[in-house]
Amino acid sequence: MKQINVEIKKTARYFQLGEITDRTEEVWFVLHGYGQLANYFLKKFNMLDNGQRVIIAPEGLHRFYWEGYSGKVVASWMTKEDRLSDVKDYVQFLDNVYSNLKIKSKVRTKLLGFSQGTATACRWAALGDSKFDELILWSGAFPADIDYKEKKHELNALNVKLVIGEQDEFYSMEKVVEHQNWITKEGIRVELISFGGGHVIDESTLMDMA
Repeated sequence: MKQINVEIKKTARYFQLGEITDRTEEVWFVLHGYGQLANYFLKKFNMLDNGQRVIIAPEGLHRFYWEGYSGKVVASWMTKEDRLSDVKDYVQFLDNVYSNLKIKSKVRTKLLGFSQGTATACRWAALGDSKFDELILWSGAFPADIDYKEKKHELNALNVKLVIGEQDEFYSMEKVVEHQNWITKEGIRVELISFGGGHVIDESTLMDMA
């Protein structure tokens, strides 16, 4: 038996808060976690909308019912099955979103990934064609499948931040520090930021960073 992959056209979506105008100073790209939808995730960033920021929330290409065969619909970025194809597809999708916005060079761009979206954000920053000024990995980890030594020049130019809640139920602070030490040995400079909360987007921490 052999596997044959076929490229197809697919309609994907993203949600946008604010409009890009001559007053725009920053564009944030925010990538949701596993089992979320982009429109609901975007609401967590309403406080950033000051007329000079635009927030873009792309949605993972895989939607499914959260429980059973009906009810709440959620999305994810990928699974372990045929993962390389999924990575290629979503990097191409995200690059298309970026290019369609026609962002001017004077505008700062920030990329934030939450939970499962942290791995997506890392891969997009490392493998895609889009340019960012800052990379924020929130409640997640650097994926192990990137050659960080090869990509360290590009990633170190992004002012990388690792944000974690001290009560995060998925990542202990001990594990996060170990992860930080590992990525530092790979040649990536990263600032660790913690807050007194769990596996969530903390509003006060987000505003401090903004």
